[in-house]
Amino acid sequence: MESSPSSAVREARVALGGRLREIRKAGGFRTARAFAARAGWSESKASRIENGITQPSEDDLRRYAELCQAPEVYADLVATVHNIEEMYVEWRRLHRDGLRRIQEARVPLYERTRHFRVYEPGVIPGLLQTPAYARSIMSRIIGFWGIPDDAEVASAVRIGRQRVLRDAGRQFGFLLEETALRSRFGDAEVMADQLGHLLAVSVLQQVSLGIIPMTADRTMWPLEAFWIYDDERVVVELATAEITVKQPSEVATYVRVFAEMAQIAVHGKAARALITEAINALE
Repeated sequence: MESSPSSAVREARVALGGRLREIRKAGGFRTARAFAARAGWSESKASRIENGITQPSEDDLRRYAELCQAPEVYADLVATVHNIEEMYVEWRRLHRDGLRRIQEARVPLYERTRHFRVYEPGVIPGLLQTPAYARSIMSRIIGFWGIPDDAEVASAVRIGRQRVLRDAGRQFGFLLEETALRSRFGDAEVMADQLGHLLAVSVLQQVSLGIIPMTADRTMWPLEAFWIYDDERVVVELATAEITVKQPSEVATYVRVFAEMAQIAVHGKAARALITEAINALE
């Protein structure tokens, strides 16, 4: 309920209001006035909530779930509200002091996550990057946004986070478009080292590495990069912002998308063959 919310937050509130309106009607309340009277609210309160002007509290959501005899929707509604304020964070705001801070902020999330599922269309994901490749990527980000140059320390933090990758008690699923193997971030030596590192990591028991060939007959189109942390949240990377999704139903959709992507990817020897082809193409 900030004075000037981003358009994404406004849209999310409107969408939540529309969903509450549908729940209210399905529960037998044809009008907001009728529901408000039963809930002990003013009609204007119900109207403001359903039009996305006022964000509902958890107690408000409980009233919708209980009075409309839909208790099963309560947890999802609460997750939606909790997500709205943090769902859209502009890169400019995240990066204003450099890249180190955001790299460090991810450490607790990495440490508590047991199952990582990562889709990347154009770059090697951070958990699989070599130090030189990480510095190269970060230098480009710093140059684009015109932020303080802390690529050296930020890349060191990123590489340090990779300690979770050696934990056999975790699971890691990586899906990369073949384009990620071919896109150059650094000279041939940097890329050869990075792709060689991918080959080494791909044989770890806790790692599943899939490559979606450029020639694949696609049943799922390429998307923005997204990371699924357990079944708790999804972080989606847009050109301008990072979006965090926590609603169980939306997290489930990303899990389904990941599974569809995995079906058109190649794994094992076939994936390593594509990586080797990319290495040979550097010569």
